[in-house]
Amino acid sequence: MAVGPVTREAIPTWEQELYIDGKRVPGDGHPIRVPNPATAAPIATVNSASVAQLDAAVAAARRAFDEGPWPRMSPKERSAALHRVADRLEQLHAPLSAALVEEVGTPITLATTLQAQLPVQVLREYADAAADIGVTHLGPHFDPVPSSSYVARRPMGVAAVIAAYNFPILLAIRSAGAALAAGCTVVLLPSPRTPLTTLLLHDIFSDLPPGTVNTVVGGPEIGRHLTTHPGVEKVAFTGSMAVGAQIMRQAADTAKSLSLELGDKSPAVVLPDADLAEQLPGILLGYLANSGQSCGATTRLIVPREKVEEFIAGSQAFIEGVLVGDPWDPATVIGPLIRPEHRDFVRSHVEKAIRNGADVIARGRSVDALPGWYHEPVLLAGVDSRAEIAQQELFGPVAVLLVYDDVEEAVKLANDTPYGLHGKVFTADVRAGLEVAARIRAGSVQVNGGGFRADAPFGGMKASGIGREYGMWGIQEFSEVQHIQWAW
Repeated sequence: MAVGPVTREAIPTWEQELYIDGKRVPGDGHPIRVPNPATAAPIATVNSASVAQLDAAVAAARRAFDEGPWPRMSPKERSAALHRVADRLEQLHAPLSAALVEEVGTPITLATTLQAQLPVQVLREYADAAADIGVTHLGPHFDPVPSSSYVARRPMGVAAVIAAYNFPILLAIRSAGAALAAGCTVVLLPSPRTPLTTLLLHDIFSDLPPGTVNTVVGGPEIGRHLTTHPGVEKVAFTGSMAVGAQIMRQAADTAKSLSLELGDKSPAVVLPDADLAEQLPGILLGYLANSGQSCGATTRLIVPREKVEEFIAGSQAFIEGVLVGDPWDPATVIGPLIRPEHRDFVRSHVEKAIRNGADVIARGRSVDALPGWYHEPVLLAGVDSRAEIAQQELFGPVAVLLVYDDVEEAVKLANDTPYGLHGKVFTADVRAGLEVAARIRAGSVQVNGGGFRADAPFGGMKASGIGREYGMWGIQEFSEVQHIQWAW
């Protein structure tokens, strides 16, 4: 599908109803007012689901799984249905892109590509992978009697998908799509900070059997009820480590299966032979893109001592030239943070780090005159690896520069956090870069960049989570292994 420029004319009429058992339903709960983070102006108000409505959504998903055709379709039938869902999602490119600019504050160039196009790619990969789901035959066995066996993967049941605000469509599709490909039914709960964009997805699921996908809106109370609900077998959550730990405790009583993508403090290791003239923009955009509101943002920049002066000089020029402002401007690199309290959270941690001795070696243009909730890009140095600013995920355009004297120290610094989601290595010697990458304890590591792969697993080591997303790895997270044996 050819993609043209997206303008304000594509801003959609906001969907304000829930989607339960194939029907649009007004929420019965408290109102959630959604502002535009770039202007602070109100966009729309949507009512949360009540507990009774959440129960109805789970009951619809339960019926669709226990009695409906979706889990009983052949893999090829589900694959074809998911390709049709992807077709509909692709047709929504312009309104979804505009919605992401308005509700999330994503700069338009990022909204039209990463935010709106990748979910289509992800869904098509799941559809292709779903067609290949099969059984493994183990062959004959003769003790004590002749028998044969096969092993199959079966859908887990009802999956609760709880998505984060920063990539609302991508994060919803990557979990819900995997669940559907496995044969599960879904209850989708978007972030209460960005519910409106996700509610625009009702129509893409309208051809699926009623109850196969249900979307509700709500805050912590609805989230707790969903993660503890006895009708739910699987919970997939993207968000902070603190909330992920709460969900683990909530899900324990009913022994639910969990997929958790939690926080990170990702490293970018610059090896001594790296060409900074060529690679520095990519290194810095690793923490500036999406205003730093990305789980894989590389906010620990690990640089050899002999390259520090060159790195600082280049960073200052680049960061001071980055445009922060109106996300509808195609030249904008950094848009707003999602809410004023989050902007204040990021700002307070930067100020605390400076009071504790950190040096500001690069700072972007002032954002004081901008409406909305902006934070300028900042690069700090003179920070110990164990300092709070170097350990805590901020979800803002702030990074720290850490200096090393040999590769062993660089690897140690790369692994010196509780997290392990993502990492990057920059070098002129790919072989050396691959050796370093293999020693970084992260679920995904890139050497000299590389594009997004919807067929590759993504997920965390250490405190960054449980399980993997994307491709066949993602589908397997929503299925269980069953062994069937028969005597002959």
